[in-house]
Amino acid sequence: MKSLRIAASQINTIVGDLAGNTERIIFSIKSAIKEGADIVVFPELTITGYPPEDLLLKPCFVEQNIRCLETIAKAAKNIIAIVGFVDKREDSIYNSAGILADKKVLYRYHKKHLPNYGVFDEKRYFQSGIENAILKTKDFSFSVNICEDIWAQEDIIEKYVLQNSNFLINISASVYHLDKIKERELVLKKKIKKFKTPIVYCNLIGGQDELIFDGRSMVFGEDCILAKAASFEEDLLVADLPISSKKSIKTNKKVKVISIDYKTKEKKVSLKPKSSKDVSRVEEVYKALVLGVHDYVKKNNFNRVTVGLSGGIDSAVVASIAVEALSKANVLAISMPSRYSSKETQVDAELLSRNLGIRFVKVPMDSIFDAYNDTLKSHFAGMKTDLTEENIQARIRGNILMAFSNKFGYLVLNTGNKSETSVGYCTLYGDMAGGFAVIKDVPKKLVYELAEFINKTKKKEIIPKSIIKRAPSAELRHGQKDQDSLPPYELLDGIIDLYIEKNKSFPDMVKKLGNKDVINKVLRMIDMNEYKRRQAPPGIKISPKAFGKDRRMPITNRFLASG
Repeated sequence: MKSLRIAASQINTIVGDLAGNTERIIFSIKSAIKEGADIVVFPELTITGYPPEDLLLKPCFVEQNIRCLETIAKAAKNIIAIVGFVDKREDSIYNSAGILADKKVLYRYHKKHLPNYGVFDEKRYFQSGIENAILKTKDFSFSVNICEDIWAQEDIIEKYVLQNSNFLINISASVYHLDKIKERELVLKKKIKKFKTPIVYCNLIGGQDELIFDGRSMVFGEDCILAKAASFEEDLLVADLPISSKKSIKTNKKVKVISIDYKTKEKKVSLKPKSSKDVSRVEEVYKALVLGVHDYVKKNNFNRVTVGLSGGIDSAVVASIAVEALSKANVLAISMPSRYSSKETQVDAELLSRNLGIRFVKVPMDSIFDAYNDTLKSHFAGMKTDLTEENIQARIRGNILMAFSNKFGYLVLNTGNKSETSVGYCTLYGDMAGGFAVIKDVPKKLVYELAEFINKTKKKEIIPKSIIKRAPSAELRHGQKDQDSLPPYELLDGIIDLYIEKNKSFPDMVKKLGNKDVINKVLRMIDMNEYKRRQAPPGIKISPKAFGKDRRMPITNRFLASG
């Protein structure tokens, strides 16, 4: 039985960097040729980066990306390359795959099934394709489709193409969330079982604003995964795909057959199957967050970040992730103690900074707080101290962080978690300040798991145990604890999961969790704080339904889901 050498090139592209992405693609084609590959496959919209959003409304952007495809085609000699790009026909544009060989663009496949849910908005820009083709070389045949095409139900033409091809290539930009890899493998295995057709799946890698693409490209034979690429990092996955005897293609007037003047290269040495190790749930999230921080900072031309270090669990985890992503030399910790800050949290903030090897500065804020109180004293005469004064402190801290950002060019990393932002337990222009929210989509319970994972992975106590064990507190008044205002985080996270992720009704939640009054209170807090979340900085998506593009709720809204 013959074998075909496939190279799946999961590269980290940058949206809009047409020249840079083109250079990376050409370099990868040359690397695949050196590996003896017959076909090199790239992710969806490789040339433009994914998702290009309203850049697609600029005609010059689309035209330049087509010129880049033609430049790339010149590198496709003695190899077949499949490259994602944007094609244009008259006044319509298409999410497309260019099939390149013999230094030419031989065929342009247009994506047929356009996702328009969650973070995807492809129908805003693209027209759906209407045809499939069989690509026929001298000794094998294959077909190509794009991302959502493989998740959708096949029409008659698609079935015909799959039945008459030796294998299928799917180029993808599949957004990461927890357990997504299981969903992908299930879909691909079902397709293989149905059509007895191997699949080469190439997925994008990298962070783009709030989205993470995890890579994990795969080559499937008819009955198993032959090779799997690395997760959350660039990789050139090279694998030998066994090809059964050449399929005779039945005539069908509705299907194009594109001839490619190519014959499979002789292989002196067969490759051993490559498999990347599976990672645990918490390691998966950690790697996603590290990649997200690295790419957001670097792709937006920042070099350094700063974190407000309180001595609490959230800022400890964010600082640790920042060091892993950017190195200790590029992370500044700022402690801003007040009269309400305990000695223990101040000591822990400094100890954590030493453990991480990052620069630590202390900016006491009491004198600033006193100035606020003196200024407002006559206006607040006769009124009790309340949430107003607590929020003033949070906003002072936000101002200090932004001052360092302006003066020294640091990007401020926000430290708010999903549990808090869900219910509005955060201060606008205070602890919500920042350029990028690292754990915005991470529930509090998972924050603790990340802290334990960091210590376990580093094989030493990076995050002091006292931080992990201490009851969470904003320390904005004497003796304050988060649980004074919120239910226990385990219960709160359960409510948020059912309501936000699973879209359950109030009666369903009460039936599952009990605690009717607590659920009622939490749902009201979630529904009434959309205006805060809308003003929050962008942050990394790690769940199936993150706030923002995944969940688009009106701010002005009289419908409350609570009982």
